[in-house]
Amino acid sequence: RRPPPPQSALEKVVVQEGLSLQQLSGKWFLVGMASRCSYLAEHSHQLEATAVTMTILDEQSLAISTFRKLDRMCWEIRQHYLPAQAPGRFLLKGHRKSSKVDVVVGEADPRSFVILYYQKGRSISVKLYGRTSVVGDAIVDKFEQHVRAVGLSEDVTYYFPTYGFCDSADEFHVLD
Repeated sequence: RRPPPPQSALEKVVVQEGLSLQQLSGKWFLVGMASRCSYLAEHSHQLEATAVTMTILDEQSLAISTFRKLDRMCWEIRQHYLPAQAPGRFLLKGHRKSSKVDVVVGEADPRSFVILYYQKGRSISVKLYGRTSVVGDAIVDKFEQHVRAVGLSEDVTYYFPTYGFCDSADEFHVLD
């Protein structure tokens, strides 16, 4: 008999209790991100202010619109997070089976911040979103604790600009 597969870091993440999806709706700002993504490491000096609008669909799934600049143009990236096996867990399907991403709401105070975990294959990343582009030190400390809990460190943690946000994109600059 084969041993069971090792538990993924995401399976160990405790989902925020008692959170209703409705509380997550509205505008968020990407404050920080921890990831071993090599592209992020090589281009961290070019990070752009990123804003997100979350809309609740059918009481279970999330429509996410991400607004950011690329080559000085505002783009909107639309994604659909489908409900997964438990509340607070979602699945983001890509075009290929191998490109699915598991998403978990790790910790949140819907009035001020939310920490989301993303796992694709064996790669995990953690994102901190705030209701404002600047959050307090206590929230940053919580984020950094979550980052360390999944084996990431300060050297792969990036903070985003707090100015220069896009609020919209024209129809020619939308990615579904």
